[in-house]
Amino acid sequence: MNRMTLVPAPMERMDGRNLYYTFIAGAKKVIEHQVELNKINVFPVNDGDTGTNLASTIRSVIESLHPNRSYKITADRIAEATLLNARGNSGIIFAQFFYGLSIEIGDQKSITLKQFAESIQRSVKYVYEAVANPVEGTMLTVIKEWAEYIYQTWHKFSDFNHLLVSSYEVLKKSLMETTSKLKILAKNNVVDAGAKGFVLFVEGIIEFIHSRNLKELILSKAETASFPKIEEVVAEKVDFRYCTEAIIKNSTIDNDALKRTLSGFGDSIVIAGSDKIRRIHIHTNTPAELFNELRYAGTLTFQKADDMIRQSQAVYARKWKIALVTDSTCDLSQELIDHYQINILPLSISFGENHYLDKVTIQPNQFYKMLDECPDYPKTSQINETAFINLYSHLASHYDSIIAVHLSDQLSGTYNSSLKAARSVSSEFNKPVTVLNSRNLSGALGLIILRAAQAIETGMSHDEVVAQTEKWITKARILVSVRTLKYMVRGGRVSAVKGLIARILNINPIVSLDETGKAIVFDKAFNQKTNMEKVMKHILSARPGEKIWNYIVLHANNENAAAWYSEKMEILTGKKPVSVVNISPVIGANSGVGAASVAILYE
Repeated sequence: MNRMTLVPAPMERMDGRNLYYTFIAGAKKVIEHQVELNKINVFPVNDGDTGTNLASTIRSVIESLHPNRSYKITADRIAEATLLNARGNSGIIFAQFFYGLSIEIGDQKSITLKQFAESIQRSVKYVYEAVANPVEGTMLTVIKEWAEYIYQTWHKFSDFNHLLVSSYEVLKKSLMETTSKLKILAKNNVVDAGAKGFVLFVEGIIEFIHSRNLKELILSKAETASFPKIEEVVAEKVDFRYCTEAIIKNSTIDNDALKRTLSGFGDSIVIAGSDKIRRIHIHTNTPAELFNELRYAGTLTFQKADDMIRQSQAVYARKWKIALVTDSTCDLSQELIDHYQINILPLSISFGENHYLDKVTIQPNQFYKMLDECPDYPKTSQINETAFINLYSHLASHYDSIIAVHLSDQLSGTYNSSLKAARSVSSEFNKPVTVLNSRNLSGALGLIILRAAQAIETGMSHDEVVAQTEKWITKARILVSVRTLKYMVRGGRVSAVKGLIARILNINPIVSLDETGKAIVFDKAFNQKTNMEKVMKHILSARPGEKIWNYIVLHANNENAAAWYSEKMEILTGKKPVSVVNISPVIGANSGVGAASVAILYE
């Protein structure tokens, strides 16, 4: 007999605990099948991340929520957790459905079948209103048709178990029909990935209804299932590079005005939540310009901008089997980053309550302008573990292994966050994920990453690349000529007393990192020109007999100083710099406007 037709003891009312455990059962089913969802993801962009996004959206409920007897309290908590952690089109639509459910249920400690059916049916409008241009044949359609079935047939059943189990056939039919409703799905002979994710969610609930093994549900760990290779879907052109999201608190403009603003920057627009907390989603090529506009629409407390070109390459055009990851303090030209398909996660930078993503939603020129205009001095923060789990989960779906190299753990907790995520994802996907501490940053990190990328290009194995990169880390150095200590004082890196003395004596320090990766004042002079000359003298004398493999010149809105360094280094090495880069805003927040530096990697 079909397992879906077997129904255990009846459940005539649903309380908060029932809702919580059924949600967990559905969530684990989605997480187990995230690789499958990634592989069939072709709409709205075939960037292969629907499974990763849905898993991230619902994982927060598993990790942070506990059951409450009240249905209303549990529904509110699930809605808030999914909304705050939603990712991608499907993730936000899924979260918005639960947001609608929490609003429409009223203040109920437990609910009847009728109340459940009515709240489910009314929740559909929240989903459709959130999407600027709703498209049928997607998750929207499956949710709508499932909700209609629940609403139209609830009176035929005496309990929740029978009703939910009976709804499975409607879900399967609706899912299969997505292929014929959307040309892109028919072209690739797949169902919609987001719709399949919702069906898997309900399927997980039904399996729990059959087993009713609460202990197993609580103790079991959701593990990603292997998925048989399917015929590769057809790669499509990615028109907008960044899948961009944000949380706007206390919005000063209504939904319609916000939609009009977003429509000028891209497509695939979704706006979920309320004026108090709104979650927005858009595909755009200009996230920095978008968020410069949005800073007047409320408080930007969260931002995310996934590189869909890099994601699409991971699925359809990966050059090698090893994925390379770093963070935004890696200063390297975009041309090289794109050529070697390097995955970069941005650190965060905030002015007051408004948060931005380093080099993605805020670019150096915008940052230095805001540095002079804003009363709040910017603060920087590390990349959290969740961001790494999301990236590594996506990469592990498509690559054989992952190598990550990050800025010094003496300067940020980013390395440790990456390490924790790597252990988790490596265990979940049973693939190697190695994380290295560069004990450096900026151009020095850029050179280490470049050399690791070239090693991958030659066909070295994962372990060989790791071993070589650990050697190159010991051969990297950066020397920064700082024009003033004012910014280091404001950022808390240097005491106010030392800053005052330096200003009185007109001291310009040379900042570097020691062998442990800790920032040190390496030398000093009484003007920047002398300072820069000292940097060159040190480069000449630092490692006699050792050849410079390559170098990068960096500056903080100081092109003249960069040009001077480039000329001197070319005379010294006989080669032009790998890159000349306007440094990351996260680094510029501490070095300040006018800083210039040279990063070197020895053979």
